[in-house]
Amino acid sequence: MKCLYIDTSSSFLYSAIVDNNKLLASISKELLNGLSKEALIHISEMFNKAQLKPNDIDKIIVVNGPGSFTGIRVGITIAKIFAWGLKKEISVVNSLEAMSLANVRNKYIVPIIDARRNYVYAAIYNNKGIELVKPQYISLDDLKKILDNYSNYVFVTHDVIDIQGKKVKYYPNFLKIVKKVSKRESINPHFVNPSYLKLTEAEEKNCKLC
Repeated sequence: MKCLYIDTSSSFLYSAIVDNNKLLASISKELLNGLSKEALIHISEMFNKAQLKPNDIDKIIVVNGPGSFTGIRVGITIAKIFAWGLKKEISVVNSLEAMSLANVRNKYIVPIIDARRNYVYAAIYNNKGIELVKPQYISLDDLKKILDNYSNYVFVTHDVIDIQGKKVKYYPNFLKIVKKVSKRESINPHFVNPSYLKLTEAEEKNCKLC
């Protein structure tokens, strides 16, 4: 099965084409504000490198958040266009779950994304990929309290976050992610939606006015 993986939940484009646990092509590139304009171009170049066409793909796996509100929408839009237009299967994966599959050897993995104002998106997994604390929007102080119950853990992140503990920079393990998610039930592309885990700033302002 040939799978296309897309993650634009941060300032990075992480994408790969995997065929039966073989990595055919991949890209890990920081695009910053150019994500919406350049992501599809780089994905097209990746197909050329793998000598494949989009229609050769059997399934699409897309990260649906949490993370950058704009970035998440970019990846989901691209994935839905491929899935709907080419009638391909599609599944979603949480960005924190994908980060938990990075190459680290600690007993517990804590993927963490900066959500600003002393808040983060975080979860806790063991080294077998089992979720112990669900992905959530949480203050750093509350996260520290939860982590008092754990030892030998490592933070996986690509952000600069002021929290004590061992930190490693996130590099996706495309093979592990695709292997875990490719067997998930596919969903209707129309039902693929962002999972922000918090209100957008506009929604927060509207709530304050209510």
